[in-house]
Amino acid sequence: MADLLDRIRLNGDVPAHVAIIMDGNGRWAAERGLPRHLGHREGMKSVRETISAAVESGIDILTMFAFSTENWNRPRQEVTALMRLLQHYARRESDELKKQGVEVHVLGELDRMDESTRGAVDAIVADTRGGAALRLNLMISYGGREELIRSARLLAERVRQGEIAPHDIDESMLEATLFTRDVPSPDLLIRTSGECRISNFMLWQLAYTELHITPVYWPDFGRANLFEAILDYQSRDRRFGRVASS
Repeated sequence: MADLLDRIRLNGDVPAHVAIIMDGNGRWAAERGLPRHLGHREGMKSVRETISAAVESGIDILTMFAFSTENWNRPRQEVTALMRLLQHYARRESDELKKQGVEVHVLGELDRMDESTRGAVDAIVADTRGGAALRLNLMISYGGREELIRSARLLAERVRQGEIAPHDIDESMLEATLFTRDVPSPDLLIRTSGECRISNFMLWQLAYTELHITPVYWPDFGRANLFEAILDYQSRDRRFGRVASS
């Protein structure tokens, strides 16, 4: 493990912003003959370890896709278990995150949460405010298409009110309406479980993000897996649509 971290430091630039699609909890549980909610519970250990590894490696921003808008369509029992698990995580981890200097932000359509879950989420955000080591974005009740529709409505209303003209709308104006308006786009996206898709996640923000797909199910993802993803990122030639001058 120390060897991987040493290699990261020797290679130079660490991705400032890493996003993760945490996938495979259900399959991890199914392969062990366990109910799905135990896969989600086991995945919380990986959340804890990954956050610590992000701090250790020098990442500035870590964004984790915790619950999508589509997830509300899952069986009620599973959704309830996920909300309870989120409440448990927020209450249990707040002090440790604060000690590590992690500032938590929760982004998404939070009004869809029940009162208890919203209260726990608001509390962990308030308790960790001011952490300087890592900004942790938990994307909850979030969908990329829904975010862009919301942005279009906000901009359309500004046009209707006469605040702006349609031709005034540009990238920076649209970005100012996103949930991630004060956050730079991810440098690296990690997806676990081997699925090669972005699943309605940060559709605008991922335009030039480097992708790292690992077959590892999320409950088995740990420090070494994050460090390996960073090393993979460090081997890339990021051109952002340009070509190297000859």
